Amino acid sequence: MSQPAPVSLKKTPLNARHRSLGARMVEFGGWDMPVEYAGLVSEHMAVRTAAGLFDVSHMGQIEIAGKDALQAVQHTTSNNAGRLAVNQAHYSALTTPQGTFVDDVLVYKLTDEHFMLVVNASNIIKDFKWITEHIAGIGDAVAVNTSSRYALIAIQGPVARDVLQTLTGVNLGEIKYYWFTTGEVASVRVTISRTGYTGEDGFEVFVPPASAERVWDAILAAGKLHGVVPAGLGARDTLRLEASMRLYGNDIDDTTTVVEADLGWIVGWKKEEFIGFDVLKQQKAEGSARKLVGLEVLDRAIARHGHEVYIDGEKAGVVTSGTQTPFLKKAIGMAYLPSAKTAAGTEFEIDVRGRRVKAQVIPMPFYKRAR
Repeated sequence: MSQPAPVSLKKTPLNARHRSLGARMVEFGGWDMPVEYAGLVSEHMAVRTAAGLFDVSHMGQIEIAGKDALQAVQHTTSNNAGRLAVNQAHYSALTTPQGTFVDDVLVYKLTDEHFMLVVNASNIIKDFKWITEHIAGIGDAVAVNTSSRYALIAIQGPVARDVLQTLTGVNLGEIKYYWFTTGEVASVRVTISRTGYTGEDGFEVFVPPASAERVWDAILAAGKLHGVVPAGLGARDTLRLEASMRLYGNDIDDTTTVVEADLGWIVGWKKEEFIGFDVLKQQKAEGSARKLVGLEVLDRAIARHGHEVYIDGEKAGVVTSGTQTPFLKKAIGMAYLPSAKTAAGTEFEIDVRGRRVKAQVIPMPFYKRAR
């Protein structure tokens, strides 16, 4: 049953569609969002075998423009935006002076003097304030919170390209992973990005809010015979965990550094500087005291966020994400462990509701799609 949304919650342009489809709605990051429609497991499996359609319009967009826009992006984010071509994107982080996460972001290069950052829903205001403050002394560069200009719809899964192709004249096969272009979908002018948060191939479509329902309805109709289903935040979370994608607020936050999170690949190590660079360089050279690892529960139990980890009887860390995955059909998760105890096969214990269960370190990602 659909539940009435509290007045204080923000709604995406697709809120009425979710309710008409019978979605179970929950509060997420201040938004009234669908957690599931037919069920988390069936939606998860649909994405792995066909495709799922997600409303991710709660995500924020912050644009940085001006002659010195690249310098501003380079100073505030960890990855090397100087290597991006126009119409290319990459995964990066807004970092503190301690090398920890203000947020994890996607950086899109729109032109040589215009970039867009896609940020987490609950961090939009915080991120915008952070960026504005830290680019204030950088010549000709201005940040604008443009979140209200976009609805964001993601189609993810093996049939995503074929289904979306029926609605656009853009040759989707020519868009490489983490590249984007502009064109029309269902006769609506949009930006089409070959990105996602599920571990599957797929596309995220930036749509004018007034046209969101039209594009959503068209994709669902085009995909009906191919097994495309609407999917909620529940499946999005289990899918991203199988793919070992970090979740801000669980696996990464302002207490965890980029190196500790085992995300050194999103650091532009050859850059001249960015906020927190010195700390991260030192951690890379000397090693960090702890590191995020993948885990599998060996006993019959499910590790969840917040469960304590023990090594040789001593508390050694905490589970940051964990679930019983619908596709892999095993209990997996992530946890921060002392660096000396992070080798694959290392066994430890997790306190699951007062019972110590066995687990071991396993390589990430847990799931990798066939290419």
